[in-house]
Amino acid sequence: MTDKGSPEPGKIKEILSVVSDKVPALIKGLVGSVFSEEAGRGMGKAAAAFYAELKAGGIPEEAALEMTKDYVRNFTNLSNILKNIKS
Repeated sequence: MTDKGSPEPGKIKEILSVVSDKVPALIKGLVGSVFSEEAGRGMGKAAAAFYAELKAGGIPEEAALEMTKDYVRNFTNLSNILKNIKS
C-alpha cells in the first residue's frame, strides 16, 4: 500500500490480470447455461408450472397467459443482456 492507503501499481496489475482471466470465463459459463438445451427444457417446465399455478389460483386464462408471456420475456431479456455482455 502507498502512503494514501491505495494499492501499489503492481497489486493493481495483479488484480486486473486475475479479473481479465476470470470474468470472461464467468460470463461465458452464464451464457452457456442460459442458452443450453437443458436450460430451454427447464424454462419450458418453469413456464408451464407458472401458468398452471396461476390457473389453479383462479386467474382468468387470458390474464394467466399474458402473465406467463411476461414471465418468459423477463428470462429472455436477461439472456439477451448476458449475451450482449459476452459480445
